[in-house]
Amino acid sequence: MTFKAFVGRKSDDGYACAFEELEDDALPSGERVTIDVSHSSLNYKDGLAVTGRGRIIRRFPMVPGIDLAGTVTHSDSDDLKPGDLVLGTGQGLGETEWGGFTQRQRVLRDAVVRVPDGMTLEQSMQLGTAGLTAMMAVLALERNGVVPDDREVVVTGAGGGVGSIAVMLLAARGYKVAAATGRPELEPYLRTLGAVSIVTREELTSAKGPLQSERWAGGIDTVGGPILSNLYAQTAYGGAVACCGMAASHELNATVWPMILRNVSLLGVSTLKPSQAARNEAWERLAATIDFETLGTVARTEPLSAIVALSEEIMEGRVQGRVVLDTGR
Repeated sequence: MTFKAFVGRKSDDGYACAFEELEDDALPSGERVTIDVSHSSLNYKDGLAVTGRGRIIRRFPMVPGIDLAGTVTHSDSDDLKPGDLVLGTGQGLGETEWGGFTQRQRVLRDAVVRVPDGMTLEQSMQLGTAGLTAMMAVLALERNGVVPDDREVVVTGAGGGVGSIAVMLLAARGYKVAAATGRPELEPYLRTLGAVSIVTREELTSAKGPLQSERWAGGIDTVGGPILSNLYAQTAYGGAVACCGMAASHELNATVWPMILRNVSLLGVSTLKPSQAARNEAWERLAATIDFETLGTVARTEPLSAIVALSEEIMEGRVQGRVVLDTGR
């Protein structure tokens, strides 16, 4: 059988991506799970891969897309069978393993987990890597003693995919959420997600000093750079900041003072290769916590055929919330 896939191949200028019609025998070989992919999603990392602006793809040919969801058609693993609904995030998809921008894929068993009961394939990709990252960041804060109280927890890059879902999750769990964004026109949107206050990007970038007035119980940072430095310096005694992105910068200019004078923790959150147990826990918590009606307002579904234009959109910072990709269009 043939299927449509978006394939990156080496070229004289580096590499180029284009849609191709492939046969099943082109899929990766070995003991794997074969999936009819119904949906994928667009993440910042995918934008980097499609536009060639980041070293995301590590081998060629490659099908990009770090997320996928679909129905198992064949499995070499005893614990998955045809008809099972599965989703995959990270685990090398779109980087060293063929990913989700395709109508059919064959992946390693560890690359996928079952879609939680009550969640559709489309909803799983409304969450995708962004939802998994946001949930793992919330769990990291909880495990480090950041609990709902009178002091706010701030989410940076709140208008993006991870940020939007993090605001939703924190608000649903009773936290007072401050949403930090460089797009003031998003205030009504962010308040509908549960934010009680809005913080401007300028406010967090212009602050000075390695140890500033205590302001936040904790935070989830998706951007890095000066914003993370100031968020860290403003976190109250015993607080924690979960760091999960670098959309603004990979650099961190800071001192140890918040750590040793205020017992503030910097927590790294990575969804590249978490264990099956960690992923299952996070997805079950997402299924139990998320308001799917509100999630539908955070995400929009677009055809996979529009991936090039959508990748430019996310690289230019014009994406609000989540973009789901329908592989049949």
